Amino acid sequence: MSDQTKSILAWVIIGLIAGLVASLIVGGGGGIIGWLIAGLIGSVVGGFLARQLNIKLNTGNAFLDQVIIAIVGAIIVLIIARIIT
Repeated sequence: MSDQTKSILAWVIIGLIAGLVASLIVGGGGGIIGWLIAGLIGSVVGGFLARQLNIKLNTGNAFLDQVIIAIVGAIIVLIIARIIT
């Protein structure tokens, strides 16, 4: 498996985890596709905000850091989507 394939797979897994957890916290369904979309967009939003605010979690596990940042971003995305609709 190439490095690019591994990266895409990691993004999908992080997106699913983040979307699922954010949906459980904020509420709402959406199913696996909804979780993936919310999680992937949340990953971008969370990563952007973490960089802009210079937030570093340093849990000792880079994957866990990314998942937590993606969850926070997905929660923000879901709240904004709720406000808009």
